[in-house]
Amino acid sequence: MGRMTRREFLTRASTSVGTLALAGLPGCAMVRGETDATSRRRVVVVGGGWGGATAAKYVRLADPSIEVVLLEPNRKFVSCPFSNLVLSGARGIGALTFGYGGLREYGVKVRHEAATAIEPDARRVRVGDGVLTYDRAIVAPGVDFLVDQVDGLAAAGDTVLHAWKAGPQTVELARQLRAMPDGGVFVLTVPPVAYRCPPGPYERICQVAWYLKHNKPKAKLIVLDANQNIVSKTALFRAAWRAYPNIEYRASNRAARVDPGTREVTTDFGEKVRYDVVNLIPPQRAGAIAVQADLVGVDKRWCEVDHVTYESVKHRNAHVIGDSTTGLPVPKSGTIANAMGKICANAVVSLMNGRPAAAVPPLNTCYSWVSDREAMAVVNAYRIDNGKVVQIEQKLTPGASTLYAQQAESWARSIWTDILG
Repeated sequence: MGRMTRREFLTRASTSVGTLALAGLPGCAMVRGETDATSRRRVVVVGGGWGGATAAKYVRLADPSIEVVLLEPNRKFVSCPFSNLVLSGARGIGALTFGYGGLREYGVKVRHEAATAIEPDARRVRVGDGVLTYDRAIVAPGVDFLVDQVDGLAAAGDTVLHAWKAGPQTVELARQLRAMPDGGVFVLTVPPVAYRCPPGPYERICQVAWYLKHNKPKAKLIVLDANQNIVSKTALFRAAWRAYPNIEYRASNRAARVDPGTREVTTDFGEKVRYDVVNLIPPQRAGAIAVQADLVGVDKRWCEVDHVTYESVKHRNAHVIGDSTTGLPVPKSGTIANAMGKICANAVVSLMNGRPAAAVPPLNTCYSWVSDREAMAVVNAYRIDNGKVVQIEQKLTPGASTLYAQQAESWARSIWTDILG
């Protein structure tokens, strides 16, 4: 090979620099460039849970001319609602597990890959060593855990389970519960609000207590709640717990430290609580990618959004839905995430077609199972007032019953189909 001339060297160098610039080279990291170029308008949805999967489907329904790419690393959708029933044995995890094939039938491009970064200013999402450009992004990353707020938790790894994202940890916690000796102690910790689905821990208490009552009657369930009281359906849960004398509920007891070696949880009062099985649910924040993308507010935990369009107040081309949001008077529930997904999808389509978004309030229904056959519920109604969501009514069932459990079953089948079918 002959020596390269000065002109050839400069030509090749300038071409390489141009290629790297087009690929969006950050520092010295190598980025391949656009991984799936398109001439169509595109919406990229980050996260395929209750909110994200719903939004992806409903953007396609509202305007099939828009390309929708859903980035979800998990190949299966596992429902968090109803997953507490796996602990009591009333359900198997398979009954809560679904594929994403239904979304593909609507034309959603489902990619089982993780978004590694969102760059709102450049309107692109990084996937592996490439990027996906977008006209609008819908970010539904769910929650991540602030494990550093409980001493010893990060080092404990999978020896201390939260089971707050339905899946393998749910199955493993159920196995530990079954292996616990009769006369043993199950410790369950409740984090300070806000966290995913406020009724969730209290429903879980019911399911664990029901299992112990019927299978390990000498065992005890100790609840360490960082909050001053039950934060949702308070009177209903208090009434339900009368059936479970094995529950020892301690309010205003935050888990400050966990030691798997000695099997102890230490509260912020310095009291050491011994356990045979522990379910430590840590404090939470918006999913890590929302933090990376500078979508969280001054608290560095949750994302503030427009109450009508769900646009981020910091980056208007990125919409945030589901558990990662804050500022709306709504629970971080499955129904709310599903409602946000539909409202946001219609807002995105309107904005992309030069129309104002309709002001549509969400609606919430939340069921809680208190045994293997009985459930109770709350319904919240909202309206949009001066661009803000406000609650106008809350209705609770008088108590728990098999009728409400049947309604819960119907609700679940309907909403799973609405999300994925």
